[in-house]
Amino acid sequence: MPAGCSATEGRSAETVARFAADLTEHGGDPEKVTDTSSDMSTAFISGIRAHLPHARMTFDRYHLAAKLSEAIDTVRRQEVATRPELKHTRWLWLKNYTHLSVAQRRELHHLMRPSAQLATARALRWREDFQAFYDQDPSYAPEYPRRWCYGAKRSRLQPVKDFVTLVEKHFDGIITWHTNHLSNGLLEGINSLVQAAKARAGATATETR
Repeated sequence: MPAGCSATEGRSAETVARFAADLTEHGGDPEKVTDTSSDMSTAFISGIRAHLPHARMTFDRYHLAAKLSEAIDTVRRQEVATRPELKHTRWLWLKNYTHLSVAQRRELHHLMRPSAQLATARALRWREDFQAFYDQDPSYAPEYPRRWCYGAKRSRLQPVKDFVTLVEKHFDGIITWHTNHLSNGLLEGINSLVQAAKARAGATATETR
């Protein structure tokens, strides 16, 4: 492993402590770490503050997107009791639009038409508007989520309002993305490949028994 490189497994504050110790063993200096990218777990935040004292935290955009998607799904599950057309549409709302088939896009457009007046459609629009934060000019970046939060608080969609609380609590680490563009995307992709390989290996082992 090259000097200064380190990797540790886990999701606790102790994980960061072990990372800092391993980094030192490989010739690195935890006090010289300038930036981190992580989700918004209390464990990671406390671990970074304790063991990487000079690091500026960036909260991963993909974890934020996942949290907002959870909010959309909560709205849909609440609404489906009175709007049966929402049954079996979960992935229409949660998938990236570019990953939908032509038929799925057509169905989603139909559900999102203004005359349908679906709360789930409003929730999706709030997600799309939030994601536009990452396309803003850096000079406007701090103002954009402030305006988004101001409007989303008045959305009458409690799951979206709960997400607003999360954004406001972690505001500085969210807007820092525009300074360094750090994210966990590559590592998450590698982890998905590893987990898929493990699953295939397990299935193969079962078949050969």
